[in-house]
Amino acid sequence: MKIYRFVVVLCLFFLSCDQKSKVEKAVEEIPVDIKVERFDKVFFETKPEDLAKVKKQYPFFFPPGNDDTIWLSKMEDPIWREVYTEVQKKYSNFEPVRQEFNALFQHVEYYFPKTKLPKVITVISEMDYNNKAIYADSLVIVSLELYLGKEHKFYQFPDYLKQNFEERQIMPDVVSSFAFRKIPSSPDRTLISQMIFEGKQLYAKDLLLPEFSDAEKIGYTPEQIKWCEENEAYMWRNFIENEILYSVDPKLTTRFIAPAPFSKFYLEIDNDSPGRVGAWLGWQIVRSYMKNNNVTLPELLKTDVKEIFEKSKYKPKK
Repeated sequence: MKIYRFVVVLCLFFLSCDQKSKVEKAVEEIPVDIKVERFDKVFFETKPEDLAKVKKQYPFFFPPGNDDTIWLSKMEDPIWREVYTEVQKKYSNFEPVRQEFNALFQHVEYYFPKTKLPKVITVISEMDYNNKAIYADSLVIVSLELYLGKEHKFYQFPDYLKQNFEERQIMPDVVSSFAFRKIPSSPDRTLISQMIFEGKQLYAKDLLLPEFSDAEKIGYTPEQIKWCEENEAYMWRNFIENEILYSVDPKLTTRFIAPAPFSKFYLEIDNDSPGRVGAWLGWQIVRSYMKNNNVTLPELLKTDVKEIFEKSKYKPKK
């Protein structure tokens, strides 16, 4: 009997691997050649008298109403020029990142065949960590000053933010922005709705970034992923016992969904926990739903929260 079970498990394993390889082989056959424009270089290497030419070429970066003195000041500001110098040191050769974009959008084309391939434009923005990478139909805008490495001297941010200021986070950030635009907005502000919304975005990374680790997809350290896995049942029981899944208390977003140094159960475990554990649990619910239902990725992103939750058959691992 044990031998039979072993053979079944082995067959399922190889079947799974073969299925995965078929998908990846199909993905590799999709012709993609992402174009990259280094607006950061154009801007900081332009002479002040030629600013008008840059504005004409990139009008979307120069909103009307702003006087040219603002842009000229940034061009010549010694601090911003130092930022530019550091960005060029890190990304003098952007080809490895461009190749990652190619791989990402091969997967996007596979799962979303009607998607128009975007142009990637790199910028040096205003250290806005809430908008590090933006996907907007025909453009992907990447703020390179926020991907210099978590230990960079420029970063006067908390560690939970800095740990995601790495080059490896560019693709996960792009997918977050891409998926956000694909998920219909909802007036439902319950905690479970927010959890599953985040879970959809993270599941999109499972398919669009198959070579990335779970830690990289959600922006955790490996230790934080391990903590969530070891405490999954405990966290879920806490949510159930405190009857917060269907609560619309806005404080729950801060406690369990938004980036934070830790989650707030108001228990001894808080200091050991990572932030955003509600998003991580939502991810596991969506994974369970996709495992138990024959649904495409585009269909998943449009599926109602209630249907996902009820049909997920989610049970936390003990």
